[in-house]
Amino acid sequence: MIEAQSRLVLNREEGLLASVRTLGGLRSWRDALVQANTRQDGSYGCALGALCAQLPDDDEQSRSALAAAFERWHELLIETLARLRDLDVRTSDADPHKLGTGLLAALQGGYILAQNAHDPQPMADALDMALDRIDTFANR
Repeated sequence: MIEAQSRLVLNREEGLLASVRTLGGLRSWRDALVQANTRQDGSYGCALGALCAQLPDDDEQSRSALAAAFERWHELLIETLARLRDLDVRTSDADPHKLGTGLLAALQGGYILAQNAHDPQPMADALDMALDRIDTFANR
C-alpha cells in the first residue's frame, strides 16, 4: 500500500513540477494542490502523511519506505528550485535545499491543518507564506 500511494503522489508531483519554469508556475503548482485537496470530499489530507500517522513506531520497514518517498518529494522540490535559479528566475544566493525543506514542511503542515479544519484555506495560507519567502529571492 505504501508503494502504491507513494507512486501515485510522486507521479503527480513529478508531472506538476516538471513544467515549472517561473515563480508563477510554482504558484500554479500550489493552486493545483489546493484545488485537488478541495475535491477530496472532506478528507483534505496527504495520503503519505496519513500513512505516517498510522504506522506503529516499531515498523521500520514501512517507515523507511515512507522516508524514501518523502525524500524523493523533497528532491523534486529542490530540483525545481534549482531549475528556477539556473533559469535566472531566482538569485544564486537562494539555497534550494533550505527552500525545498521549508516548502515541503509548509505543504505537509498545511495538509494537517486543512484536514483538521475540513477547509483547504490553512493549506493555501501555509503554501502562500512559503512561496512568499521564495519570492524574496526573485530576480527583478
